[in-house]
Amino acid sequence: MKQIVIPRHGDLDVLELRESPDPEPSAGEVRIAVQASGVNFADLMARQGIYPDAPPLPMVVGYEVAGVIDRVGEGVDASWEGVPVLAMTRFKGYSSHVVVPVEQAVRRPETLDPVTAASIPVTGVTSWMMLEEIRRVREGDRVLVHSAGGGVGLMALDLIKRRGGIAIGTASASKHAFLKERGYDQLIDYRNEDFEEVLRDDPPLDCILDPIGGDSWAKGLRLLSPAGALICFGFSSRSGGSQKPGVFKQLSEVLAVPWMKFNPVSLMHGNQVVGGVNMGRMWGERERVSGWLASLVELWEHGVIRPKIHAAVPFVEPAEAHRILHDRENLGKVILVQDGVTWSPEGEPPPAAAAPRASSEE
Repeated sequence: MKQIVIPRHGDLDVLELRESPDPEPSAGEVRIAVQASGVNFADLMARQGIYPDAPPLPMVVGYEVAGVIDRVGEGVDASWEGVPVLAMTRFKGYSSHVVVPVEQAVRRPETLDPVTAASIPVTGVTSWMMLEEIRRVREGDRVLVHSAGGGVGLMALDLIKRRGGIAIGTASASKHAFLKERGYDQLIDYRNEDFEEVLRDDPPLDCILDPIGGDSWAKGLRLLSPAGALICFGFSSRSGGSQKPGVFKQLSEVLAVPWMKFNPVSLMHGNQVVGGVNMGRMWGERERVSGWLASLVELWEHGVIRPKIHAAVPFVEPAEAHRILHDRENLGKVILVQDGVTWSPEGEPPPAAAAPRASSEE
């Protein structure tokens, strides 16, 4: 099989394409012939050496794939062979073949192409955990989404609108027209505007989704309403460009975290909630995660979630995929595609206004 290997921490040029032995599924497992692999910011941080959950070097990263099951292990029904699926993987997603427990494989409708399917697991389950499990949005709730143009930002938008919430996003100005058309109610240019200053005199926020960290979390707490929730799902301010950030930058971002405000007494007095999501630590919850993913596939079938693919990059060009995310060019997901897999952006679903709405009691 082919794999993209990170032999050492470093810049984009450390990514290597290698041939490795084909994996064999053990009891209770299936092997997926991968057609498309999702690229996520955690992959970049692992390559830089600043992702605490990364596997040891040399490593193969990648949390999500779509493809077809081509082999099953002992105890798995043979009818799984030939079934198109999408799945979350505990790393090794940057491979032409991956092995996962059968519980992690979710059947993929024939109408769901592998490139779009590979964009759903990480962004979808992360958004689902934040907006359906930790703090379900209610009609009229004001929700601030940082990195609104990224994969999570767009997936979260669909779930917010499904519940009738008001979506406020931060993104560079070049992305505002698209995001407005997509359904965001208000947009803030994070490069030239301080979101706390912009929102200070507006009604308080009911929920904030923040993958940035540092001082951004402190500002968010000051904007929350009583019973509001700040949900942290990353720490991208520690990363910066494609090269590993210096020790001073990393330390300064850690020191900017409002540690004193995060303690239970302060949160109790402020009537606020701080939560966190890290899909890389949910492997012990296979059935729950797969259930959420199956629900997301069903929502896709009904046109509620509308994954946006920014780029389908050939599998042999992983450095380009990482560069796009480092430079924050992407509107939506970046996907690595295997030879022979084609994808066209034509026929994307309509704006959120056409999507059916769910009640908060559903």
